[in-house]
Amino acid sequence: MQKLRCIAVDDELLALDVITDYIRKTPFLELVYSTNQVLDALQFVESGGADLVFLDIQMPQLNGLQFMKIIHGKARVILTTAYPQYALDGYEHDVVDYLLKPIAYERFYKAAQKAVTLISPSQPMPVAEKTSTDIPNFIFVKTDNKMVKVQLSDILFVEGLKDYIAIQTTTEKIITLQNMKRMEKILPAPRFMRVHKSYIVSLEKTDTIERNRIFIGKEVIPIGDTYRDAFFQLIEGRE
Repeated sequence: MQKLRCIAVDDELLALDVITDYIRKTPFLELVYSTNQVLDALQFVESGGADLVFLDIQMPQLNGLQFMKIIHGKARVILTTAYPQYALDGYEHDVVDYLLKPIAYERFYKAAQKAVTLISPSQPMPVAEKTSTDIPNFIFVKTDNKMVKVQLSDILFVEGLKDYIAIQTTTEKIITLQNMKRMEKILPAPRFMRVHKSYIVSLEKTDTIERNRIFIGKEVIPIGDTYRDAFFQLIEGRE
């Protein structure tokens, strides 16, 4: 299979690192350029050097939507952003897909497969290999206008707090404007499991379970009625 020539464009260096790492580990993609300078990326695409652009929307000098208008179909685009309100605008510009940060590799891979279908329809659809590298051992979350790398092994639990969530790690509490449904998709199961409308817990960090309560260190987390049966079935299956 011929690889798609990809470039990654994001003014946030940590977010750029995530995308470039994902491209490199995907066998049918080739990273030909990455930059945090949108005008440099524009020149590269205009020269015909890329098939697919992973493009942030919110950037100085030129935003992602303006970028797409200028290149006018010279490369296909997958948008990456922390702001879901831009999704509709993106699809109106015929983007391949729209990835909401923090981006899980599984979601990235599905978008890349879609790009292969659109760009090289005669090629067979790539099938994801079930390897340990498919699931990274970290996530990135946006907080205080920056992306913070969080190791999965450090997460104790996630708590929903109305308009945002708190990720409790072994060393700190990280506040981010995410929602529980999105975080539930990002954190790999069964390593992490939602046990309440307001809680996702790390099973490896769980110390004891007593009736309908989970104890992680000094923290006591309730098990909701909706999640009780699935939780105890998983626990019993592990014994």
